Amino acid sequence: MTEIQIQSHGQDERAERVLDAAAELLLRWGYQRVTIEEVAKHAAIGKGTVYLHFRTKDALFLTVLLRAHHQVIGTMADRMDADPDEALPSRMMRSVYLDLAADPLARALYLGDPDVLGRLSQEASGTLGGLALVRDEVARRTLTLLRDAGCLRTDIGVDEQMHVLGAVGAGFFFVDALPGSPPDPVVRADLMAYAVAAALETPSAHVTPEVAAAVAEAYRSLISHVDDEWRRRVR
Repeated sequence: MTEIQIQSHGQDERAERVLDAAAELLLRWGYQRVTIEEVAKHAAIGKGTVYLHFRTKDALFLTVLLRAHHQVIGTMADRMDADPDEALPSRMMRSVYLDLAADPLARALYLGDPDVLGRLSQEASGTLGGLALVRDEVARRTLTLLRDAGCLRTDIGVDEQMHVLGAVGAGFFFVDALPGSPPDPVVRADLMAYAVAAALETPSAHVTPEVAAAVAEAYRSLISHVDDEWRRRVR
């Protein structure tokens, strides 16, 4: 997966160190408590150097979140290249669920965790909300590709299938803390995949490499929009 290029190679390395430090401190202390001074200290650079790359604290931490978003989508597309059936909604959602279970920063981003994001959650919601129309269009395009390939049922429309995916995803991502939820995230991920497959997929659905490549390319087009938002926040 190709990382977005920020400036020259040397500056890229330094900016990545800043982003790594900011991500670690964000998870450790939460947005409200982290200062640019602490990020600079953690990255072993001067405070002024942080501002050479990022105009404001908000710009820095939104870039941290956009980088996490880029990585989640890129990893998802890479999996489809390696295993075409990862393009099936059930497999895709299962894998992303496990990605978020293993990555506390990505999980905080996708769930809008107020303890981690604090005031930044509003800005992050607005930024990702601006990408929502593009994301929804990519989802519709991929569902249509899979329907045309015979992998998905056609007894309901694409918009209805989008609603099912959103409802199932929200249910599993947001109710993990409820009593009776299986403690093992792999079990929860398997249950999510089972629910999505039963609701949307045809029996013995199988994705050809050609269809998987088209789905992966659709999601990589979303990455370009994420990176455009990223570039707006760096010098």
